[in-house]
Amino acid sequence: MSRFQPPYPGYDVLAKWDTPSWNDPTRRVVAERLTRVPERRFFDPHEWATLHAVCDRLIPQPDRLEPVPIAPFIDDKLHRHQSDGWREESMPRMEDAWRRFLKGIDEAAQARYGRPFVDLGPEWRDLVLRAVQKREAEGGAWGDMDQKTFFEKSLLREAAGIYYAHPAAWSEIGFGGPASPRGYVRLVADRRDPWEAPLEREDEA
Repeated sequence: MSRFQPPYPGYDVLAKWDTPSWNDPTRRVVAERLTRVPERRFFDPHEWATLHAVCDRLIPQPDRLEPVPIAPFIDDKLHRHQSDGWREESMPRMEDAWRRFLKGIDEAAQARYGRPFVDLGPEWRDLVLRAVQKREAEGGAWGDMDQKTFFEKSLLREAAGIYYAHPAAWSEIGFGGPASPRGYVRLVADRRDPWEAPLEREDEA
């Protein structure tokens, strides 16, 4: 069991569902976030399993009965060729970069521990990912792709962005969700609107 204690115990952003905070368009968007989990269409089964294993280490969710899905939305974005509108000059095409990364961490896992990434324990998985972050991962799959740039500009950015777009993560950080139609009024530090989450943890008061 994780020792993590959220600073907003008992807060559930979905309690706003039938309040003036959200209108019908907002409710439709939130409902889609909760119910529409894309199926695998871009990665092959091994790449898919490897990506899930990576996401499980980047954002562990041991206390969630229903973890926030991350890998399916990465797969969906790549399948639809949804670009961010920019990329680092040194990086290959988005689709190629993700395939190189997944093959590269498998090669690094094999070089270090003699087995694929998905067959490693949590500690070994973390060591392989740290090697990528430090540009130290073995394997020829990387080619001229910079490991650290992919790790920080693509992998972390996508995983964190998908996680914090989910209502479960909003509740965890006390975020009130979309601002339509009510909006937010008190936008300065240390002030909150009465419809935002109260901070209940004593050491953060």
